Amino acid sequence: MASIAPLRSHWAAASRSKYVAGSAITNRIAVSRFHAASLSRGKDNAPKAETPSAAATNVTLKSSESSTAESEIPRLPRNVQAIYLKPLRRDVEYGVPSCDLQLRSYSVRNLEFFADFALRAAYYLKLPAFGPVPLPRITERWTVPKSNFVNKKSQENFERITLRRLIQIKDGHPETVELWLAFLKKHAYYGIGMKANVWEYNELGVGKTMDVSLENLKNVMEPKWAHFGRNRNLETSEKVLELMNSEKYRLAATGNAPMTNK
Repeated sequence: MASIAPLRSHWAAASRSKYVAGSAITNRIAVSRFHAASLSRGKDNAPKAETPSAAATNVTLKSSESSTAESEIPRLPRNVQAIYLKPLRRDVEYGVPSCDLQLRSYSVRNLEFFADFALRAAYYLKLPAFGPVPLPRITERWTVPKSNFVNKKSQENFERITLRRLIQIKDGHPETVELWLAFLKKHAYYGIGMKANVWEYNELGVGKTMDVSLENLKNVMEPKWAHFGRNRNLETSEKVLELMNSEKYRLAATGNAPMTNK
């Protein structure tokens, strides 16, 4: 029995060493196989080097595809595209002010919208417009009784803020400025108040020209005033007087004529 124990221990140690060695070999083989597969996949998926001519052809193909795609999409009209852009402006030559338009409102949204509309209208009328320039706010407050009877002593405060914007027209013809203001008045936006200061520049001796224009205006207005009212002219009034003094009219009025010719 003493001679068999060393053999058993030696056999167990040998079997353990063989088992450990076998497991290590299998693990190493598995790892080596994994690396080989990853290397093969990396080689297959690696980007291939392109020649300059091939790269140029790819760029031209992409550009042609993008151009064809853009050409297929219908283009909006220029005036519709301009809505999404800032309003265009005309260049000023002399810088002489012609009109100051002040816009007032209680709403910022309406004020900005109508100011943008006014600038676009000025551009299409070839008027150099500047602005909109924010002006100081006008703040108004009121303190009134909350109600009568029981709550008469309790008060309530109200506040109203008026926002303002200034648009200035320079080097504008007076007739064009009047047309611009009339267009804005015709298409006025709700909640917007307008106040315009217009300047006109004339030569010396403008008073004499105004007198002549007034006389010409009278001659022009006389035929129009002749058609205003019931009595068109003097001949019509004479005919009416003759009719009232006739015998038929006297009999109808019990013999008392209202008016007589002397």
